[in-house]
Amino acid sequence: MSATYNAYLMYFLYNTPSQFDQMIMQAYSTHRFCVAPMMDWTDRHCRYFLRLFTKHTLLYTEMVTTGALLYGDAERFLRFNAAEQPVALQLGGSDPDELAKAAIMGEQAGYQEINLNSGCPSDRVQRGKIGACVMAEPTLVAECMAAIKEAVAIPVTIKCRTGIDGIDSLEHLSHFVETVSATGCHCFIIHARIAVLAGLSPKQNREIPPLDYERVFAIKERFPDLEIVINGGIKTLGESCHLLENVDGVMIGREAYQNPNLLARVDQQLFDSDYPVISQEDVLAQFIDYAKNELGQGTALKHMTRHVLGLFQGQPGAKRFRRYLSENAHKEDAGIDILETAGRLVLNSNSLMETPIQEVLC
Repeated sequence: MSATYNAYLMYFLYNTPSQFDQMIMQAYSTHRFCVAPMMDWTDRHCRYFLRLFTKHTLLYTEMVTTGALLYGDAERFLRFNAAEQPVALQLGGSDPDELAKAAIMGEQAGYQEINLNSGCPSDRVQRGKIGACVMAEPTLVAECMAAIKEAVAIPVTIKCRTGIDGIDSLEHLSHFVETVSATGCHCFIIHARIAVLAGLSPKQNREIPPLDYERVFAIKERFPDLEIVINGGIKTLGESCHLLENVDGVMIGREAYQNPNLLARVDQQLFDSDYPVISQEDVLAQFIDYAKNELGQGTALKHMTRHVLGLFQGQPGAKRFRRYLSENAHKEDAGIDILETAGRLVLNSNSLMETPIQEVLC
């Protein structure tokens, strides 16, 4: 009996859309479809915007280091809007005690999951023993995960690579997964590329090392009881459906940011939701309401509008929309009229056509 069928049975018992959505989420993996944590991109304004497209996608914060929370402006780093849920906090660090304290702060702030970053290849974070470099020390990572799990009651997950320089094999990755999972961590989000820590920039590490989906599939075969989520190079819902035949979940990064309309059909195609697909016009209207409220609290317009530049990608007038925001939103006195005018440049230039998205049946 399928998960969807079970959810429909529950719907007839409860008979309300919100409760039906809860049944759908319970029927599928929590990580069936996720948007990746992306430095300088997935801040709270970005997450609010992306949430307008999809109710069920799991969103992640940017990586927040333990030092930023314990010794910096924790309120600023942890702040989020309840409408963003479900949202997970990604932490960066390698000191078990500090990670435990930071995780408690994240749980108290209301995040639904704590994720440990063991995949960032930046040389800047390497100096702090953060990110992919810790894959060379699986025992240390296990100690960190154990400390976090002991400290909080919410789910604890890890994001890693398939390997790093000199530690690049299925056996090495299997040893890492086995060691860390022994702490009770049951969800591994694996970027299907190795991280080259010497000689490649973070951007190059997203493009140059070849994708190795087969290694991630092999991990799922070796550890069938673990939840394995695949990340790296995924650009369409069709690809996502195909990958879900071999793993429990998919995570999309930059494609979701640059072409957010990709998310508009996630709930219908991957979670069997019967909610109507939201239009770009409605997304803009709702984000304008959000921006008005944020402006009233002192948030600069430019911090919000930078995330919506891809809203009308592929539509007539999209270039004018991007240009107007880029030229005007940064001004000191920029108000909501800037975003409203930018929208009219698109909506009044042509009848807005919904971006064609291939229908995919999973």
